Amino acid sequence: MASRDCAGNIAVGLDVGTTKICAIVGRETAGKSEITTVGLSPSAGLRKGVVVDMDLTVSSIQRAVKDASDKEGWQIRSAYVGIAGGHIKSFNGSGAVITKGGTVREEDVEKLMDSAGAVYVPVEREILHVIPAGFRLDGLNGIENPVGMDGERLEGNVHIVTGSVSSVENLVTCCRRAGVDVLDIVLEPLASAESVLSTTEKKRGVVLVDIGGGTTDIALYWDGLLRHTAVLSLGGNHITHDIAVCLGIAPEEAENIKKRYGYALINMADEMPDVLDIPQVNGDVTLKREIPLRYLAEIIQARCEELIGLVKKEMDNTCQDLGKSTIVLTGGTSLLKGIRELTEGIFGLPAKIGIPNGVMDRGIVRSPVFATGVGLVQFGLSHCAQPDLESAGILERMKRWVSGFINKYPR
Repeated sequence: MASRDCAGNIAVGLDVGTTKICAIVGRETAGKSEITTVGLSPSAGLRKGVVVDMDLTVSSIQRAVKDASDKEGWQIRSAYVGIAGGHIKSFNGSGAVITKGGTVREEDVEKLMDSAGAVYVPVEREILHVIPAGFRLDGLNGIENPVGMDGERLEGNVHIVTGSVSSVENLVTCCRRAGVDVLDIVLEPLASAESVLSTTEKKRGVVLVDIGGGTTDIALYWDGLLRHTAVLSLGGNHITHDIAVCLGIAPEEAENIKKRYGYALINMADEMPDVLDIPQVNGDVTLKREIPLRYLAEIIQARCEELIGLVKKEMDNTCQDLGKSTIVLTGGTSLLKGIRELTEGIFGLPAKIGIPNGVMDRGIVRSPVFATGVGLVQFGLSHCAQPDLESAGILERMKRWVSGFINKYPR
């Protein structure tokens, strides 16, 4: 089978999650992005978004990539990879420069980003991204693109994302051992945001909540700019675990029951049949145990209230008045019945389920499950034609988002 690295019109996004590995292939055709293939594999070797068993992780990645490669008819050798996990931390910073000649040049903006990103981080951590979050020129606020404007003092706010060096390198090593060169690494909530959020939503104010199996990723946008990101070490697997423990069943069976019969709100379960028959093995005999659906909903609602409550607490701690913002839920757990209504009740704001948009896909990725993977492809299609990025080291490339796809300023 022939191999093909990322070319100017083809990109592969690799979503290495706690419950699934997803390899998505996309291409740029006549100025439009098209998703052509999805490769899937159950994930093993990660816990809460972090690699805990390299051999199992490598095998899982290989299966997903092989699935996509077989469907495409060529061997995938490189990809844009998402990263999450509780080790991800973010904070806001600022910087200032004096322009040369009284006119703002691209070099001034780059120098400003370097200045704003020159902060201390412990040796075991690395700055992953320094993302523009608004400019001010000679005291004038609200500047979106300062390049070409006249002014002496350029100031800017940035959003700085850091991560554990070892966690990043372990993920990269697993990909390389699986035969996949990591072209770049993208913070997963930012990838998901690009695939499911509109420009209007980002302007008006929106909180993206991507609920995966092991983590919940958060991104807050306001006035079109990224204001906050966070990764919580809590996700859909915790709901599954609660069901398994409370009902005394295997996690695989609990996951199936959650998807088929689970409700995040007890009052919604009251509208369904009263009981659920659960097979239970007793020696050589398989018995059926009746479980009230209301009890199942009680288990699920308790954990969902905790999860969404932690998201709200994270937003409250940012001191950002959400005003008339919208909450956009995505990720596999957003498919849980009733979780949108529960979120609206906790936040007191409208909520909706976000699915990938802005790409042609023949319906193959029209699900919140693929939000991160599609966003990675979109990132790749905007970057893979830039050869200077390919020659840089992986951690260096992760920092060079200033002129990139997330929050890029117009040229």
